[in-house]
Amino acid sequence: MVVSLSGIGTRTADRCADLAAELDRRHVPLSLLVAPRELGQAQGWVRERAGNGDALLLHGLGGRRVPAHEANLLLTGARRAMETLGLDADCFAPRCSIASPGTLTALRRHRFSLCADAVAVRDLRTGTEQNGKVHALGDRVESLRCLALVYSAGRTARRGGLVRIAVDAADLDRIGPRQAVLDAVDAALSHAAVPTTYVRLPSPRRASAA
Repeated sequence: MVVSLSGIGTRTADRCADLAAELDRRHVPLSLLVAPRELGQAQGWVRERAGNGDALLLHGLGGRRVPAHEANLLLTGARRAMETLGLDADCFAPRCSIASPGTLTALRRHRFSLCADAVAVRDLRTGTEQNGKVHALGDRVESLRCLALVYSAGRTARRGGLVRIAVDAADLDRIGPRQAVLDAVDAALSHAAVPTTYVRLPSPRRASAA
């Protein structure tokens, strides 16, 4: 099971820290999807979490049709911004649902090791993929999307699949969605899901060899 958190910034720092504390009690690490120019005063918290075992992924580049040359320029700027903040990440998560072929080409050029989009986790070194749809709150009516998140996470864990729970910090300011995230994590744990991060997630090749 991988739990990722996006939307990290000055306005959401307190709710991000609150979620992290709840997950720490469950021994569940976070994969932090970082947009460096949006971090603001949350950058210190991100450094602390990364130092304690959470994973960092560069977050950005929207659109399924982003060409390689445009992705290359955007990645160059984003990596410089990360370096300025004293952060480093060789894993990537696009803002859009699926990374474009051009984005994947640029990621390999920049020596990224992994790309986690909405439908798969792609090992950019070996070319292997782990299929696994992201479970998120989405845009439905709040009560329905909360129930759907908990149910889908539990069902995937029960079937032995890769559980990927994506959390947007903007949703954590309301009791219902916040509780749904924790209930989804608990549902997956109850079906023996093993908490990990994208950085420590075994590739299909390594898993089959084991």
